Amino acid sequence: MDKSYDAVIIGTGQSGPYLAHRLAAVGQKVAVIERDKFGGTCVNTGCIPTKTLVASAHAAHVARRASEFGVKIDCPVGIDIKKVKARKDAIQKPAQEGVEKELRSQPNCDVYMGQAQFESAHVIAVGEHRLSSPQIFINVGGRAIIPQMPGLDQVRYLTNSSMMDVDFLPEHLIVVGGSYIGLEFGQMYRRFGSKVTILQRNTHLIPREDEDISEAVKGIMEAEGISVRLNATCIGFEKRGDSVVVKAECTSGSPSVTGTHVLLAVGRRPNTDDLGLDKAGVAQDNKGYIIVDDFLRTNVPGVWAMGDCNGKGGFTHTSYNDFEIVAANLLDNDPRRVSDRITAYALYIDPPLGRAGMTETEVRKLGRPAMIGKRLMVNVGRAVEKSETQGFMKILVDAQTKQILGASILGVGGDEAIHSILDVMYAKAPYTVISRAMHIHPTVSELIPTMLQDLKPLPAAAEREVA
Repeated sequence: MDKSYDAVIIGTGQSGPYLAHRLAAVGQKVAVIERDKFGGTCVNTGCIPTKTLVASAHAAHVARRASEFGVKIDCPVGIDIKKVKARKDAIQKPAQEGVEKELRSQPNCDVYMGQAQFESAHVIAVGEHRLSSPQIFINVGGRAIIPQMPGLDQVRYLTNSSMMDVDFLPEHLIVVGGSYIGLEFGQMYRRFGSKVTILQRNTHLIPREDEDISEAVKGIMEAEGISVRLNATCIGFEKRGDSVVVKAECTSGSPSVTGTHVLLAVGRRPNTDDLGLDKAGVAQDNKGYIIVDDFLRTNVPGVWAMGDCNGKGGFTHTSYNDFEIVAANLLDNDPRRVSDRITAYALYIDPPLGRAGMTETEVRKLGRPAMIGKRLMVNVGRAVEKSETQGFMKILVDAQTKQILGASILGVGGDEAIHSILDVMYAKAPYTVISRAMHIHPTVSELIPTMLQDLKPLPAAAEREVA
């Protein structure tokens, strides 16, 4: 059955549904294709369900520390993991159902269920339907990488997606991968009561971060009884009865770890391998990401790629911003660009890491004079009052322009406090806008002006090592 549309949107992550509503609202006839669950990663296996689980883990952690606050709990703190999952499902399901309901009720919008396949640059097949359109928007997201490791095909393993179905407590969870997903799940399940080991191939956790951040995160994990194994350069798997033996040739520690369950958290890949992009002539890079320009256009006129599949961010907020960029250019005569946005994200361990702009390592590579400020969370009154003094904050400033280059806040409230810095960065204002501001006491944000009032020249790498 052939049908023509003004626009076809493939996928219903954080970009597609919002764009469908905007296009349909101005009278365009829109087709939306979804092959599985509406809402994409964030709604189904990412932000909403995982942060709900993080909240349950945090509640258990605080309850165990109740005596520190003078609170008596007469019985040992336990976890009903089935109730934990039920709470997660109760919060996640309405969000997923809401996306589908809104799309199906949107005037000028038809919803198709099934796998989309390009037949040509502007013809999409989905089941028995052939949809043609001068505008096609790809929003297919990504999924966990399943690495080629010896023996992996002989054991059962979990990914961030299948973890959403877990309603039991692993006795010993071995997490392969020491970055955002692995760290969040590792700490979460340790707080639920599992023994946890994290294996990381690199010399430090979360390799994209500065080493001082990574070391501090490692300390946070280890303080909760999580075993962190670095330099695990040769990882293999072996089934041994009901257990899984993970071979890990690390620089220190036993050459193998025996656990009950394995979580693979070694990265993400785009869901682009089954779209038939070659038939459309849409260019991809060597990792499968769709190559786009500053306006999110592919090399094929009339075809755009948004969200995780274009490799321009990999976060819910970058995907939503992709929608804003496309809509602004197509509908609002507002030439917004990907290059306008500043890197910003968070790591939702406890305490969280809030990040904006460049890392210290990246600033050093610029080779320009810069200044740095740093404050430990033990010097933040709000953190002391809450007995959550782990971590630190630091900020980098261009010595010539006085503009903020980047910041990291690893500590209680860091994921929220970082935005006061991010907004000033977008304004391209000098750091003195914050350093001279009067912030509310007692908060985490009040130490940001203090930190900026004590900037020092950023030493060269060699000087830092000597110091």
